[in-house]
Amino acid sequence: MMAFNSIPILDLSLARDANTKPSFLESLRSALLEVGFLYVKNTGIDDELIEHVIGQGKAFFDLPEDKKLEVQMKNAASFLGYNKLGNEITALKTDWREQIDLSTPHPLPTASDPLYYNLLSPNQWPDPDHLPMFRPTFESYMSQMSTLSTTFTSLIAEALGLPPTAFSRFFDPDQQHKLKIVKYPDLSCLPADQRSQQGVGSHKDSMLTSYLLQASHHRGLQAQNISGDWIDCPPIPGTLVVAIGQGLEALTHGVCASTTHRVLSPAAGQGPRFSIPFFQGVSYDATFETVDIPDEIMEMRSEIWRKRGVDRMDDVEFTFTKGRWGHLGDATLTNRVKSHPDVGERWYPDILAKIREEERKVREGKERGREAVTEHVREKREMDATGPLAAMKEVTV
Repeated sequence: MMAFNSIPILDLSLARDANTKPSFLESLRSALLEVGFLYVKNTGIDDELIEHVIGQGKAFFDLPEDKKLEVQMKNAASFLGYNKLGNEITALKTDWREQIDLSTPHPLPTASDPLYYNLLSPNQWPDPDHLPMFRPTFESYMSQMSTLSTTFTSLIAEALGLPPTAFSRFFDPDQQHKLKIVKYPDLSCLPADQRSQQGVGSHKDSMLTSYLLQASHHRGLQAQNISGDWIDCPPIPGTLVVAIGQGLEALTHGVCASTTHRVLSPAAGQGPRFSIPFFQGVSYDATFETVDIPDEIMEMRSEIWRKRGVDRMDDVEFTFTKGRWGHLGDATLTNRVKSHPDVGERWYPDILAKIREEERKVREGKERGREAVTEHVREKREMDATGPLAAMKEVTV
């Protein structure tokens, strides 16, 4: 069994029919165990709403700069709001994208709440005088996507031989879900000395599942298979791209593996790429518990890896390492500070300082490793130049 070289497409309408649901669950199980990335079609989301979401999303980036900066992310401790081009970091490199982050509605936390409750806060909405339909459009879309993601998670549970409610205990009654509206300018719009193709660097999504609406015709999204190859995920009209997150991998003992993916910036002259990913949340109070996966499903997963006979090519840090964090919220907050250091400087300087110290130690460790290799090579060359083999060469000459 080889590594995947294409992304499966699943028809959600089959899950709504008792006669076709078993075959759908079988296809879903295969996608979960073998790929971790898939398209879904016939989602039930209204086509007209999708058109409005795309139109309003693009319109946001046409606002004057000062109107966008009125809702910039560093205004608040929630990591919700607008990010200027080149203001986010993934895999220690700049992401060349412009974006606004939104969330399902939540009030401000109280002084007695854990620090990570800052992530549960009201949105920063753009000025309704300029975009009167923006807020109602995205509130409606997030509401429908919340329902879709909950339904899809129940189908994942059934595909793994679990009750539909197997993951319900990991959600809050008013569970937060998030959404980004993203613009990736083409390379001609980037600074001449910064024309990297990293729209967003190699990463895994954090929570359970995410649902990407590719809002323009551009390619650029790629998923990495276990051999380390990058597989294109081109836009397909009428679909969402579903990525399995690290949270689901942790909850299922690695059965549902989260898949590394990235976005390449459009080539010069192609115009900007737009995308609107929706991220299903998990309770920030979760403590890295797991669900009991049936033995036969665990064996299926083990058999897939045995047949492939290769190690997983994956250098993305796993967020949900048990024992490292007290709660999911602690891990999530730290990751947000790492991605958005300007917000960290203003609201979480202690966390940012700790992150930078850890990164410094990693850099120094790598530098020591390089120095050791260089010294080893130098010593070997000296031995080759002065040892018995060198003397034999002189005699031969």
